[in-house]
Amino acid sequence: MLAFPELALGALLAAAARPANPPAPAAFAVRYRNVDSPHPVRALTMLPGETVTFEVVVADRGPGPGYVARPAAGRIVPLDAGRWEWTAPAAPGLYPIQVLAPGGGESVTLQAFVVVPYDRLEGDLLNGYRIGRYPQPPARRGAGHGPPAGFVEVTRENENVLISPHFRLKQFLCKQAAGYPKYVVLDERLLLALEHVLQRVNAAGYPATTFHVMSGYRTPAYNRSLGNVRYSQHQWGAAADIFIDEDLNGVMDDLNGDGRSDIRDADVLYRLIEGAAAKPAAQGLIGGLGKYPSTAAHGPFVHVDVRDGTARW
Repeated sequence: MLAFPELALGALLAAAARPANPPAPAAFAVRYRNVDSPHPVRALTMLPGETVTFEVVVADRGPGPGYVARPAAGRIVPLDAGRWEWTAPAAPGLYPIQVLAPGGGESVTLQAFVVVPYDRLEGDLLNGYRIGRYPQPPARRGAGHGPPAGFVEVTRENENVLISPHFRLKQFLCKQAAGYPKYVVLDERLLLALEHVLQRVNAAGYPATTFHVMSGYRTPAYNRSLGNVRYSQHQWGAAADIFIDEDLNGVMDDLNGDGRSDIRDADVLYRLIEGAAAKPAAQGLIGGLGKYPSTAAHGPFVHVDVRDGTARW
C-alpha cells in the first residue's frame, strides 16, 4: 500500500486549471465503475474514505507492465499490472490521479472529487449555500431518485478544471446567485454523453469546441423557483440544456444557414444528438432528449439527459 502526501496537490491543481487546448487522446483507456473511456481527462466522484478500483485498458492486448498511477493524495494499492485500488482522502476536495503509460509519454488524468456528503446539510443549506430539499422518490421510479450521495465543492481555485476533454467544472454550476464555495452534483455519465455528442457534431461538419451549457445542475431550491418539474434530471446532475455558440454571442449558432437563430437550428442539433444516441458506443447512455424554441429569456436549445429509459419531446 502506498500513501501519497498532499505536497504535490497544489501543482496538480494549477496544471489542471490552466486554460489550454483539449488534451490529446491517449493510446489507452481507463476503466472504473464498469465503464472504460479513452478520454485523457475524466471525472470521478467519491465519498470521503470510499474505495474504487480502476485499470488500464489497451485494445487487443493486456496493459503489460510499466503503467504508473500517481494520486495527489489518498492511498493506492497496486493489484496487478495496470490495475489499482484507490481510497479517497477524508477531506472533500479535488485530488487528481495521473495514470501514465510506460516511459511517461502519454497519460490519463482522473479528476477525482471527494464530495461533501449529503448528510452535512443543515436544513436547506450546505455551508451557507442553498440546496433545498430533494423530493421523496415515488415508488414507481425506484430508489434512483433519492438524494445524491454528496456534492462537489466548487471554489475559485478549481472551477476552471477540465472534467472531460471539452468541458470545465464551472459550465455545470447552478445559476442561482451565491458566493463561494458553491456546490454541484455531477453524473459522470452525462460527461461521457456530451463528449460523444460533441464528436458526432464535429464529424457532421458543425464546428464546436464545446457546448454552451445554458443549464446544468439545479439545486432543488432553484428548480422549484423556476416552476420546473418535480423530478427534473438537472437536480441529480444528469441533464444539460445545451446549444452551439462558436461566435460567443450567447445564442444558438445558425446551423441551418438561414441567417437566423431559432427552433430550426435546435432541430438540427436535436437530430444530430438523436443520431449519436443510436450509435453502439452510446447505447443506453442518452435517455432524455428535447428541443425548445426561443423565449424572451433565452434562445433555442436542446435538453439531453442520461435517465434510465428513453424519452423524446
